[in-house]
Amino acid sequence: MSEPFSTEVSDRICKHMNEDHADALALYAKTFGKSPDTEAAQMLSIDAQGMNLRATVNGSSVPVRIEFDHTLKDSEDAHYTLIDMIKKARGMVN
Repeated sequence: MSEPFSTEVSDRICKHMNEDHADALALYAKTFGKSPDTEAAQMLSIDAQGMNLRATVNGSSVPVRIEFDHTLKDSEDAHYTLIDMIKKARGMVN
């Protein structure tokens, strides 16, 4: 059984995404965050409704909130949703 959302789960997901998937975070901000000039992004938090990013746009730090298309059930749902989102985002830029 997967873990429900908590501060610890959010922190763990953010750490993983920031360390291993910085390119995906920038792409999320560009496509779903409607911030096409994003140069880089960092995940600040994630909850059942969406994620909060800090994007770098033209050298400035900009907050970006991205709402999910459904309410996440748990961390496993977050994992699969983030994978689906990156696949969609890559399709949008190609």
